Amino acid sequence: MRLLICVVFSLLLAACSALDGMSDGIKGISNYFSGGEDNAEPPAVLQEYTPEITLEEVWQESVGVGADEHTLKLVPAIGSGKIFAADREGVVQARSISTGALIWEAETEVPFSAGPGLGVGTVILGTSKADVLALNSESGETLWTAKVSSEVLSVPVIANGIVIVRTTDGVVVALNEKNGGKLWSFEHNAPALSVRGVGAPIIVEDHVIEGYDNGKLMALRLSDGKYVWETSVAIPKGRSEIERLVDLDVDPIAVNGKVYIASYRGGAAAVSELDGDVLWRNEAISAYTGLTYDSQYLYLSDATDDVWQLEQRTGSSLWKQKDLHQRKLTAPVVYDNYVVVGDFEGYVHWLSTSDGRQLGRIKVADSAIDAQPIVVDNIVYVYAKDGTLAALRTRLP
Repeated sequence: MRLLICVVFSLLLAACSALDGMSDGIKGISNYFSGGEDNAEPPAVLQEYTPEITLEEVWQESVGVGADEHTLKLVPAIGSGKIFAADREGVVQARSISTGALIWEAETEVPFSAGPGLGVGTVILGTSKADVLALNSESGETLWTAKVSSEVLSVPVIANGIVIVRTTDGVVVALNEKNGGKLWSFEHNAPALSVRGVGAPIIVEDHVIEGYDNGKLMALRLSDGKYVWETSVAIPKGRSEIERLVDLDVDPIAVNGKVYIASYRGGAAAVSELDGDVLWRNEAISAYTGLTYDSQYLYLSDATDDVWQLEQRTGSSLWKQKDLHQRKLTAPVVYDNYVVVGDFEGYVHWLSTSDGRQLGRIKVADSAIDAQPIVVDNIVYVYAKDGTLAALRTRLP
C-alpha cells in the first residue's frame, strides 16, 4: 500500500502546476485511500456520564462473517415481519424481527457487496463480481442472476417491477424484477478520483434520482431511463484532481417535494424534486455516510464524525454534537426524541433531538458498526461488520 500511495503521489505531483499545492495533495491522497477526511486525529475517548435512558438488548444473532472488515454496503432490510441480512461470503438470512429466530438461510457462495433490497416477494443483492442476484423472500431460493458492468456498491432499489442498480463505474441499470432481464441503462463517466462508495438511487414517483462522484444529482425516467434533469450539488474547487475531489456517496432522501443530499467536501443541499433547482446549500458540511429526518429537521454524521441537526427549510445548523468526534459513525437514524448512531468499537449511541446531548449507549459487538441502524416499532436493529445482528430498545430508568 505504501508503494502504491507513493506511485500515485508521484503521478499527481507531476501533474500539479506548482509546488505550493504539495501539502494539500498529501492530505487529499490520505483522504482518498482512507475513504474520507484526514483521520490523523485520534477518535474521541468515550466519557462517563449519567444516562438518561436505559438500553437493553432484545436479541442478538450472527450472520456469517458480516462484511469481514471490507468496505461494503451490506445493510439489513425489513419487511413482512422479517429482517434480511447478508454477509461477504454469500450467506443470506431471514430472521423474525421480534425474536431473531432463523426462518431460512441461503448459502449462495458469491461475494455480496451491497443489499439486500426488497421487492414484491424478492430479495435483491449485488456482488463484487458484477452480478445481481434475486432470491425468493419466503424460501431463500435463487430466482435469477444478472450480469452488470462492474461491482455493485449501492443497495438495489425496487419499484413497479423494476430493479435499479448503480455500479462503481457510474452506470445505472434497470432490470426486470421477475427474470433479471435488462430494461435499460444509463452511463455517467466516473471522475479520476473518488471516495470508495456509491450512494443508492431513490425512486420518487416515476423518477430515479441518483448522486454521482462529480457532485451532480440527476433524475432519470423510471420506465425507460430517459434524462429528466441534472443539477450541481457539490461544486469542485481548486486546480488539481485532489483539490477538486467531491463526491455524492450519501443516499439522497425525498421529503415533501424536496430531495436532500450531502456530499463529501461539497456541502449539503435541498433540491426541488420537480426540476432539480437548488433551494439551499450549506457548504460547511462534508459527509459520506447518510441522512435521516423527522417532521422538521435533518440529521447527519459528517466526515469527522460530528453529528448535526439542520433545519429542513433553510439548511441552517441548529446544533452540532462533537463528543463522538472521529469515532467513524454510521449514518444516524431518528425516532421519537432520539438520534441513534453506531461507531467503530461496536457501541450504539442515543442522542437527544433537542440539543444532541448523549442520553445512553450500549456495546453490541467487538467490531465496527458501519450500516445505518433501522427502526421499526421503536426497536433499533443494528448490523456490525463481524456479522453481529442485534435488536435494541429503550426504557426509562
